[in-house]
Amino acid sequence: MGLIDDSKRVSLLEEEKAVLVGLITPEQGESKAKEYLDELEFLAETAGAETVKRFTQRCDVPNRATFVGKGKLEEIAAYVADSDVSLVIFDDDLTPKQLGNIEKEVKVKVLDRTSLILDIFAKRAQTANAKMQVELAQYQYLLPRLTGMWTHLERQRGGIGMRGPGEEQIETDRRIVKSKITLLKQKLAQYDKQKVIQRKNRGKLTRIALVGYTNVGKSTLMNVLSKSEVFAENKLFATLDTTVRKVVIENLPFLLTDTVGFIRKLPTHLVESFKTTLDEVRDSDIMVHVVDVSHPQFEEQVEVVNKTLQDVCGAGDKEMVMVFNKIDQFSYVEKDADDLTPRTRENVSLEELRRTWMARMGENCVFISAKNKENIEELKRLLYTKAKEIHSQRFPYNDYLYVKYDEE
Repeated sequence: MGLIDDSKRVSLLEEEKAVLVGLITPEQGESKAKEYLDELEFLAETAGAETVKRFTQRCDVPNRATFVGKGKLEEIAAYVADSDVSLVIFDDDLTPKQLGNIEKEVKVKVLDRTSLILDIFAKRAQTANAKMQVELAQYQYLLPRLTGMWTHLERQRGGIGMRGPGEEQIETDRRIVKSKITLLKQKLAQYDKQKVIQRKNRGKLTRIALVGYTNVGKSTLMNVLSKSEVFAENKLFATLDTTVRKVVIENLPFLLTDTVGFIRKLPTHLVESFKTTLDEVRDSDIMVHVVDVSHPQFEEQVEVVNKTLQDVCGAGDKEMVMVFNKIDQFSYVEKDADDLTPRTRENVSLEELRRTWMARMGENCVFISAKNKENIEELKRLLYTKAKEIHSQRFPYNDYLYVKYDEE
């Protein structure tokens, strides 16, 4: 099972079939559990696995030994034994004890949500920096979970001088992993110094960062605004590498950054591994929060992003523009006049959402379709206005910025 060495790293092959496991608790009701499993299935699909069945169990807290109860685990194991299933994925993090006990029972590969995301990260990373960031996140995740299975690690550095008298293999493995974490942090620190110099060399141009939940269309919007070809795909975490492009609206230049997307139940240290992305967000003048308005739980996704930005980036006080994307995919069911059941997200029209959010955000709100380039001019006009305010403060003697958007 090594997520450490690329040559040995577990990767989810396309033909792998998986079952998903989640809990229904007092804090996470049945509908919420279904939402999380829907997202977990999308993660599994992104990694290359086909979900064939879901298992849920009601309980107050996870079982300390097996996460789910003994009976439920036996039910899962029986299904796995009778089916062509090679993977069991849990929607929450598993402790080393839980992982070991579950694997003994189901006798196939077991992943939790974080290890699944790490696998996707490893597949998606393209640049040397992104690969180092992913590797650091993998080691930090694995360090507290090291067990006797990591006996292959000593071969990566040799055994001479690595083992003291009577020292157990697990301690050797821990030392190797800690050493690799230190080395990766040093390399990333050096890379960060180079990026700081690059950011200084960009001068005082206004910086705008695209932020948002994963798979909301940030890269597609980046391509539309910058006329570039950033990789975009309808899968989670299609983009891991930070991309910066110079954008000119009429004759006003600014820098536009595409950043890694956020997701629910993602441990903070995994986000922090992507320091370059976080630095771009921290250094930005304006954040453009891109939202998939067609997603049934888009408001919860907005809360996840806002909380992550506040907790990890400390970016809660920055200028924020809300861009509700994918209006071309939005749909709703109009309620009958005699229907007395409570309204749901599916019963709210796009126009109602527009009025609600524009009442909250004022002019800092626009509804678009990046795919169909709908209302892109409205967004450009908004970004132009915001960027010009900052540009005028930094270059007060440049009075050439009267262009068509000023004239309208």
